[in-house]
Amino acid sequence: MGLDDVPLDDKAKRMRDLLSSFYSPDPTAPNNNTTSSRFATLDTINTHSFDADQYMNLLIQKSNLEELLHKHVEMAAQIKNLDTDLQMLVYENYNKFISATDTIKRMNNNIVGMEANMEQLLEKIMSVQSTNDGVNTSLFQKREHIEKLHRTRNLLRKVQFIYDLPTRLGKCIRSEAYAEAVKFYTGAMPIFKAYGDSSFQDCKRASEEAVAIITKNLQGKVFSDSESIQARAEAVMLLKQLNFPVENLKVKLFAKLEQFLVDLHLESKEITHTSATLHEPNDHGDIPDQAPAAAHEASIREFVEAIRAYRVIFPDSELQLFGLAQDLVKMHFEAVHRHIKKQLQSAYLLAMLRVIWSDVLLMDEVLPEAAISDFSLEAACNAVKEYVASLFGHLLLDITGALTKVQDRQKDGLEEECSLQHVLEASKEAVIQGTMDVLLDFRQLLDENLELLLKLRDFIIDWVQEGFQEFFRKLNERFLFLSGKSNLGSQDLSLTEGVQGEKVLPVLVLLIAQVSLFIEQSAIPRVTEQIASCFSGGGARGYEYGPAFIPAEICRTFRSAGEEFLHLYVNMRSQKISILLRKRFTTPNWVKHKEPREVHMFVDLLIQELEAIRNEVKQILPQELARKHHRTDSNGSTTSSRSNPRDNRMGRSNTQKARSHLLENHLAKLFKQKMEIFTKIEHTQESVLTTILKLCLKSLQEFVRLQTFNRRGYQQIQLDTEFLRTTLKDASEDEAATDFLLDEVIVAAAERCLDPVPMDQPIIDKLIQAKLAKTPEQNSTS
Repeated sequence: MGLDDVPLDDKAKRMRDLLSSFYSPDPTAPNNNTTSSRFATLDTINTHSFDADQYMNLLIQKSNLEELLHKHVEMAAQIKNLDTDLQMLVYENYNKFISATDTIKRMNNNIVGMEANMEQLLEKIMSVQSTNDGVNTSLFQKREHIEKLHRTRNLLRKVQFIYDLPTRLGKCIRSEAYAEAVKFYTGAMPIFKAYGDSSFQDCKRASEEAVAIITKNLQGKVFSDSESIQARAEAVMLLKQLNFPVENLKVKLFAKLEQFLVDLHLESKEITHTSATLHEPNDHGDIPDQAPAAAHEASIREFVEAIRAYRVIFPDSELQLFGLAQDLVKMHFEAVHRHIKKQLQSAYLLAMLRVIWSDVLLMDEVLPEAAISDFSLEAACNAVKEYVASLFGHLLLDITGALTKVQDRQKDGLEEECSLQHVLEASKEAVIQGTMDVLLDFRQLLDENLELLLKLRDFIIDWVQEGFQEFFRKLNERFLFLSGKSNLGSQDLSLTEGVQGEKVLPVLVLLIAQVSLFIEQSAIPRVTEQIASCFSGGGARGYEYGPAFIPAEICRTFRSAGEEFLHLYVNMRSQKISILLRKRFTTPNWVKHKEPREVHMFVDLLIQELEAIRNEVKQILPQELARKHHRTDSNGSTTSSRSNPRDNRMGRSNTQKARSHLLENHLAKLFKQKMEIFTKIEHTQESVLTTILKLCLKSLQEFVRLQTFNRRGYQQIQLDTEFLRTTLKDASEDEAATDFLLDEVIVAAAERCLDPVPMDQPIIDKLIQAKLAKTPEQNSTS
């Protein structure tokens, strides 16, 4: 195997090892034969610790004859290659030594001739220096004279320039070459400082007068809107060269920009409304005049150009201009906030936002570093959020305003003219149509392709959903306040005007109960459907907070509120009748009561109250689909108590028999069928009327139990109760319970009577017929 067949890396390694072994053998290397003999391998041939005997023993042990022959051939080839390489290295180094020796010989020969040349050069340099010294000595006086004449000539030129300066400045003023004039004057300033008070006094004064004119003209250029931006910037730079106080000029020019902004603000008071009508036809179907919007656009473009010029003239004024641009955006959104408070429609809001966004884009062109678009986005976020809250606030006022018409008419003495059915329908219409109108306005915001609103789309969806959730919560609180069950917080004082301090009308409570039921059954499902179809998505508020609009929770709230208001109405009406009954039973002395001659007038008042309740309920609540709890002949609980006072008591005339009859009544009650007197109140005419009637009869029974009667007083209660039984038989859907409660009143009176002898039934019937015959006459007279 030749040297060329060895890989390049192995060959290089072998060459380095050969050189190392040839030039710098290391005889001091430690002998590690004893330590490494145990770990000897066939690869240790190239190491310093190579042991030939050990290597041969190991090779014989591990190799057969064929391998030994092959190893012999391989090692012979390697030895030959190593000898060849060693010879090549010796030859190459020998050639380099010879070449180096030749080079040193040539350098030695060249240096021998160089010393003579250097000596000749030094002699020539000395000769030149001597000649130069002679020339300088001969020309010294003439040179000084020439330099003196040259200085005199330059001085004469400067003096002539100073004397000609006023004339030159005048020519520059006439030709408006102000840059050249400033150059001339600044060049003469050192001479004027040195000799302006002596030799050149007149020239200085004339020049300063000309410079004053130049300064005035340059200031006019700076404040002139007809001049180009470059010309105005050049004028400022020339004024700086003339040491004019440019900072004062900067302040004046900025004050001019601020005044421009004030004028633009005054102009925007009209444009904020007229621009909103650009896309809306007027009452005659004509498109409004677009001149105000065009004038606003021209003004804002002029303002932008003024800012551009100011920035070029004063490059270090970015912060002031940023504030001015932000003031413009604030000014626009302040106008938006003022219009929102006046119940601005979405079309007007969109038109105003278009105008604002166009102005913002123009400002971004001239002040891109100010990030006016981001600033306006934040302001628009607040404005749209306020607009959403404003619409819900006005909707809340519309709904409660429709309900409080009953309160207002009662306060003005017009209660009879107020149709409760009309108020109820108006309230329902305010709820359903108002919510749909609000959703339509919000939908217009989402449908608008304005970049400003596209960035706020998710926020608008969240605000609408949160707004409906909060609106229905506040509406429920408002209902509670109108019904007298709670007080509104200070933030809702605007909703309480004209209501606080007034007595709550029961009919208003009944209207609120029915409207709450309508909201739960009709309004919430419809709003939920619209939100799901048009306002789904959002997510800007964060999913960790849960859904913004929870219709199930609102439905539960208004379902519970409707039942609560219905119970409140029943209680209010029952309490009013209870006051009437209290006056009836606490005024007379029942122990000394006279013989009854007619039905007492409190019965008429009681029937009038019940009739008034019937009229209210008929206008507001629906009828029940199927009547229930009618009295039947099989119901023994309703007949036993009635028959006993009429039949069994007719033949008894002494006190002992009457008390025996009372004992029989108590025994009979123990075996009566248990009757459910008070059931759940439904939103129907029959249920409400029946419940109020039951409560009134129960109160009547309790008031009877608190008094002590003589026989005549007991008979008066008996007569009044039987008359009520006759007149109220069609007023209740639960006739059995009504008869039962009336019987309980008679029984309670008998229990509290000192001599419970009932009135004969024929006399009772006669007095009742007389009262019934008299009642139509009273009604016709009244």
